[in-house]
Amino acid sequence: MKVFHLSAECYPVAKVGGLADVVGALPKYQNQLGIEAAVVMPFYDRKFTQENEFDVVFQASSLLGTERFYFEILKERTNKLGFELFLIKIPGLLDRENVYEYPDETEQFIAFQLAFLDWINWSQQSPDLIHCHDHHTGLVPFLITNSKLYTRFANTPTVLTIHNGQYHGAFSWTKLGLLPEIDMTKVGLLDWNGGINPLAAGVKCCWRYTAVSPSYLEELTYNSNGLEYLFYMERSKGIGILNGIDTEVWNPKTDPMVPEKFSLRQVVSGKQKNKVLLCERFGLSPDKPVISFIGRLVIEKGADVLPEALKESMEAHPDGVNFIILGAGEVKTQEALVALKEEFPNQYNAFIGYDESLAHLVYAGSDFLLMPSRVEPCGLNQMYSMRYGTVPMVRVTGGLKDTVIDYGDEGGYGIRFLQASVGDIVQSVGRAVEVYANTALLQLLRKRMMALDFSWDRSAKEYIDLYQSLNPAI
Repeated sequence: MKVFHLSAECYPVAKVGGLADVVGALPKYQNQLGIEAAVVMPFYDRKFTQENEFDVVFQASSLLGTERFYFEILKERTNKLGFELFLIKIPGLLDRENVYEYPDETEQFIAFQLAFLDWINWSQQSPDLIHCHDHHTGLVPFLITNSKLYTRFANTPTVLTIHNGQYHGAFSWTKLGLLPEIDMTKVGLLDWNGGINPLAAGVKCCWRYTAVSPSYLEELTYNSNGLEYLFYMERSKGIGILNGIDTEVWNPKTDPMVPEKFSLRQVVSGKQKNKVLLCERFGLSPDKPVISFIGRLVIEKGADVLPEALKESMEAHPDGVNFIILGAGEVKTQEALVALKEEFPNQYNAFIGYDESLAHLVYAGSDFLLMPSRVEPCGLNQMYSMRYGTVPMVRVTGGLKDTVIDYGDEGGYGIRFLQASVGDIVQSVGRAVEVYANTALLQLLRKRMMALDFSWDRSAKEYIDLYQSLNPAI
């Protein structure tokens, strides 16, 4: 009953985006439901690896093309994350600080996958299922069925979860030699649009693939950066399973990163106390509604329209609304957002970068969370915000569509809009200001949101049901 999760990220070891949050939570909840789930990821020279103890459980060498590399499998000693954590350390490749954006990223993740396969092969590990996450692990389903080195695992079910179909990890055929000996009659399984595409190979070769929300499963067939036809043709293999959130970490009653703890019964006073502290930190008035944005400042998140949208909103509501930005990304967008601080010093502030403790305070102290995403496969921020009684303002896409009902509809609790545009955002800000002025309505929305169940218990059970459909032994 062993399941290995393969991922480039896992919170709190190394986090860039929502992938880390999912891989840091799903295995823990699966273990609580009786599945022996473990995580295997690259080693990064970061705070977690520096402050925790690991045992070397395996050492060997392998080939990356004609170059031999040495690797170690390190196991976190105490299982403090709620699951077994294995790190693959490769000197010169997988021993750096950052997760992405190295010029040899292709070599990094090929070596990661080969080291994993060699480890479980040579150490006679026998997983009941291998769960791959995103393109960084997409070659594993291909290799275990088309390389004679790994034929022992040919009948081991594989699941590939797509957290963001915009990124494929594609590389040139000139690097085919980096792979081990494969069945050359099957190289077409690697190909997409004239190159080797790990995400495409994973979709073609895995037993089933999942998208991180039902709506995103459908969106992949018309918005996946060139793989639309593949997802259309392979749609019978796909299933949409909405991500959950770790309700032990994201709990306003116990959150150590929130100065003033609160539950649904104390939501009014609790949020107000946190709001005062948040506004003190950013030099804003707590008497106005606070609308915040947390995330990467990139086009996918709609961040490019934020500067103009916030400017028009503040001009439309002078002294009537506050905005807070927490994030980093494209330089041009960062500069435009920073420039707004001088123009609207009493209504706006921004923190360029990311601070986990500050993020928790923003969720707890804000009245609204703005998410104008162009692409949002699932989205976790809106779930975090609702857990803390903060009304989500979201564009209707992906998981945002699946998790947020507009307050104008029956049983609704959020604000939805159609386009990642200045006009739609400004209009939504106007609606938020109206909601804030209606105290009874605001409290009703908070009550509805905080009663919702977005825990991993539900999602973990859906994944286990999928596993069991592929391997009844699980």
